[in-house]
Amino acid sequence: MQDSLLQRSRAAVWHPCTQMKQHETGELPLLPIVRGEGPWLVGEDGRRWLDGISSWWVNLFGHCNPRINAALHEQLDTLEHVILAGCTHAPVVELSERLSALTGGALGHCFYGSDGASATEIALKMSAHYWRNVGRPDKNRFLCLAGGYHGETVGALGVTDIALFRDAYAPLIRAATVLPSPDARNGADAVDVAIDALAAHLDAHHAQTAALIVEPLVQCAAGMAMHDPDYLRRARALCERYQVHLICDEIAVGFGRTGSFFAHEQAGIRPDFLCLSKGITGGYLPLSVVMTRDAIYAAFLDDATARGFLHSHSYTGNPLACRAALATLDIFAQDHVLAANRVRSERIDALLRPLADHPRVRHYRKRGMIFAFDVDADYGFGRRCHREMLARGVLLRPIGNTVYLMPPYILDDAQIGLLCRVTAEAVEAALDQA
Repeated sequence: MQDSLLQRSRAAVWHPCTQMKQHETGELPLLPIVRGEGPWLVGEDGRRWLDGISSWWVNLFGHCNPRINAALHEQLDTLEHVILAGCTHAPVVELSERLSALTGGALGHCFYGSDGASATEIALKMSAHYWRNVGRPDKNRFLCLAGGYHGETVGALGVTDIALFRDAYAPLIRAATVLPSPDARNGADAVDVAIDALAAHLDAHHAQTAALIVEPLVQCAAGMAMHDPDYLRRARALCERYQVHLICDEIAVGFGRTGSFFAHEQAGIRPDFLCLSKGITGGYLPLSVVMTRDAIYAAFLDDATARGFLHSHSYTGNPLACRAALATLDIFAQDHVLAANRVRSERIDALLRPLADHPRVRHYRKRGMIFAFDVDADYGFGRRCHREMLARGVLLRPIGNTVYLMPPYILDDAQIGLLCRVTAEAVEAALDQA
């Protein structure tokens, strides 16, 4: 008899962001998924789970979306891949044009990678290389925020302030300067404190500083730490005053997740670099992009090859991934997604908000289609809560003791009701087991 998918996976696959012993002991369930249907994941035994985290925040419009499927089928019959060094193709050109138009033309050039960490690396390298090309090579240091997360490659870890991911690799990392976060949980003056620290640092060190990198409005890996758009406005002004680039990492918070298409739009600003990934292909294929200003692009134009931006990988600008991204943008345009999400967000909020009055719940918060709250409980609460949710047919993965929902943009009222009811039930059950 053939071994189950679960047995084979345990024997052969090393899963990401996981202590594998917890899978081997069964402390952390491993779901053998064989099919996706809209917001549902279907297991090998026919069980279904509502995907309340959009499969790591990427699946915006449901699994096996017929419109994205159709676009990929059509592209498969035309061009699956071509080297982007020295060649171009229609999907990458059209995607670049449409993304630029969504910034009002402020960010006119797109450079492609494969994933979010790659986008961070590209933006950091591009910023430092720009300053070198314009005769200011000493501007090669970076600023990031407490609790910030920008990926787990070595360069990205330099601007990531999550000890769990960073500390084991500390000897390999060129660390950035970590400044206070405007996380609203830090108090009513959190934005003022963060801006004062940024201003003081730039006043003293702007000559060595290339860029500040931030996650606009929500620092996701920090437990969905949310901040006021005023921080972005004031940080943008300081960066302009001191000639420092602003990098907006919207890998997780772009594409409508915070309520606007790009999160930084809520502050009325544009960054110098915009990093995008995750939802860009609707959760179908790996793709990331760094968008930047034409003036920055122009600084790399020269007869000397070494002054060009030579970062690359084999699948840069893959036509299939670009076509999935174009189909995703079509859905945004045709279905009035942002307006529909405002209604959906209000419905979820109305059902979840009673949890704010729970004696063990702290800091209930929401931003667009992100909902979160912290639970005053022991260290094992998050794993127990995760198991209780799976037992009730919902996939959520708390970050420590922060429970968050980041569902796809297609839930109907019944699915919203299930998601919110199970969240409340699982919290209570996990607390009862302490």
